[in-house]
Amino acid sequence: MRTYFLALSMFAALMSQSTAQTWPTQSIKIVVNFPAGGAADQLARLIGQPLQDKFRQSVVIENKAGAGGNIGGDAVAKATPDGHTLLMSSGGMVAINPHIYSNMPFNPSKDLVPVASVARVPFYLVVRSNNQAKDFGSFVADLRANPGRRTYGSPGIGSSPHLASEMMGRMTETESVHVPYRGAAPALNDLLGGQIDFLFDPGIAIEHAKSGALRILAIGSPQRSPQLPEVPTLDELGLKGFDADASFGVYAPVGTPRAVIEKLNGEINRALATPALGERILTIGSIPVPMSPIDFGTKSESDSERFGAIIKARGIRLSN
Repeated sequence: MRTYFLALSMFAALMSQSTAQTWPTQSIKIVVNFPAGGAADQLARLIGQPLQDKFRQSVVIENKAGAGGNIGGDAVAKATPDGHTLLMSSGGMVAINPHIYSNMPFNPSKDLVPVASVARVPFYLVVRSNNQAKDFGSFVADLRANPGRRTYGSPGIGSSPHLASEMMGRMTETESVHVPYRGAAPALNDLLGGQIDFLFDPGIAIEHAKSGALRILAIGSPQRSPQLPEVPTLDELGLKGFDADASFGVYAPVGTPRAVIEKLNGEINRALATPALGERILTIGSIPVPMSPIDFGTKSESDSERFGAIIKARGIRLSN
C-alpha cells in the first residue's frame, strides 16, 4: 500500500511538471479585487507586462471591487484552478476580512493559495495643504480639540488604511468619523475635494503631495520610506511599535498545480528584481518584496494576528 501511494505521489508530481511545461495555453486573467487606480490595480498592471512578455500570452486585468475585496476574491476562489485566473489583492482580504465579516462566500486561507508577494505597501498620513496642522503634533492637538468632528476616508470598513486610522486613534486617544469608500482612489478624490479631513494613503497621493495639493505628515511603517526619507514614522513621533503596512500579492485558486505556482513565483520574483520594475513600484509609494509562496503565506498568518488584535479591541464588525 505504501508503494502504491508513493507511486501515486510521483505520478501527480510528474503530471504537475508536465502541466507547467505547457502552461500557459491561453490568456492569463489577473482579477484585482479593488477599483482601478488604487495600489492593487497599479501593481497588477506593473507585473502584468513582464509576465505577458515572458509567457507570450496576453495578460488581462479585470477589476472586481466590492465587499472589502471579497467579490473579486470569491470569483477567483471559484475559478478553474489551472493557473489562467489569478488574483491581485491586498493581504487584508486574507488577514483582515475573516475577522470582520460574519459571513464570507469563501474561505481565503483554504480556497486560495499564495503565489507571490509583490510589494509592501506603506500608508501615509495625508491632509490637504490648507489644513492648519503643519505637523503630526498639531494634527493630534486638533483631533483632541474636536472629538468626533474630523472625518477620515478609507477604501472600506476593515481595510488596512481603516485599521491604520483606528490604531492611531487608539494610541492617541482621539476619535474621528470614518467614511468608507469603494477604493483608495475615490477616498483620495474626496480628500482633494474637501469632503473629508485626512486619510492613510497607499501611495497614490504622493504626486499630489509633490504638486503641493496635499501634505504628508507621517508614515505608518516601522521604517521610513526610501522614496520619501524626509517623512517621519509614527513610531518616531511617539506611537511606539506602530505598524500598519500591508502586503500585496498574487493568489490562485486552491488546486492550481504546484509547478505552475512555482513557475509564476519565479517569474514574478525575477521581474521584481529588475531595476526598471523596482523603480516603478517605488515611484507609486510601494516597496518591492519578493518572497517564496511559503514565506508569503507565513507573512499573511502573522498579519492576521496583528490586525486581529486591533479589530477585536475596536469592535469592528460587518454583517455580510
